[in-house]
Amino acid sequence: MAVKRINLALQGGGAHGAFTWGVLDRLLDDEEIEVAAISGTSAGALNGAAFKAGWVENGRDGARANLNWLWGRMGAVQDMRMPAWMAGALPMPASVSAALEQSWPFTITDTLSRMVSPYAYGPFYSNPLRTVVEAFEYDKVCAEDAPLLCVGATNVHSGKIRIFSGHDISTDALLASACLPTLFQAVEIDGAHYWDGGYTGNPALFPLFDADLPADILIVNINPLERAEVPRSPQDIQNRINEISFNSSLLRELRAISFAQRLLDTGRVPEGGLKRLYVHMVADDALMRDLSVATKLVPTAFMLGKLRDAGRAAAGAFLDAHKDDIGTRGTTDLTAMFS
Repeated sequence: MAVKRINLALQGGGAHGAFTWGVLDRLLDDEEIEVAAISGTSAGALNGAAFKAGWVENGRDGARANLNWLWGRMGAVQDMRMPAWMAGALPMPASVSAALEQSWPFTITDTLSRMVSPYAYGPFYSNPLRTVVEAFEYDKVCAEDAPLLCVGATNVHSGKIRIFSGHDISTDALLASACLPTLFQAVEIDGAHYWDGGYTGNPALFPLFDADLPADILIVNINPLERAEVPRSPQDIQNRINEISFNSSLLRELRAISFAQRLLDTGRVPEGGLKRLYVHMVADDALMRDLSVATKLVPTAFMLGKLRDAGRAAAGAFLDAHKDDIGTRGTTDLTAMFS
């Protein structure tokens, strides 16, 4: 059996990261696919940490079990949750998204986040993700065993990205990667303070350029790159601002990759002068366009299940169409993307 080694680039997007859970779950079904490295931000970092710790412990079965554990815990986070009975009565994801946006807990919390600093809560402040992230087995998350794990966070002082890997990955590093500044206090690590890594790398691709890693990078994209309609409501405007902001760093890196590949293709840089990369993408933009910031911030069990199933389906479609392309060519047309 010929094993195809790939790198994973996992975007952040709050509870929408359950889509990536489904993608990873489907990839684990295929014993011909081996993950060599993971670069993740925010929810992508949590997915990557769960995947690696489980893999180190018990291979594919361990990775799957750990991802199930993570998202089981995420569905139990109480902040701003929609009652399960209400979510279950709304079978369409778009309906759940609309209901969440209009619900009084979300409306109040969203308004407060724009008017009240997370530092205003004093001793009553707590990060609801801490109890989940503290439960990771860091001896396995930080192990030297493959896959390599890289976690991105944004340095508040310099505005630069910091990549945590190996024994630098900790509870605080993962919380920093997922630290939305309007909701959470900046996370202090080694005297510096960090916010969500999505502002500077969502996810960072450059850690995957190492010569020892395979050429294939599979990006799991959970923030729609394009929307046909101009947003008009305050909620839709804010949602699109969020999507554009958290896609901008990824698009910059993809443009740089596209430029580098053109230099190789035209012979302006000799083969071997730069690493040739094969970029792939798994996404479900149709589903994600029906969702919103509300479904990113409020992890209902109903929506997490829908997103997981959508991720499995999207990964299955990718493997059916492009598995043979892995190691041979990229399946994302970067030239068309930036023309």
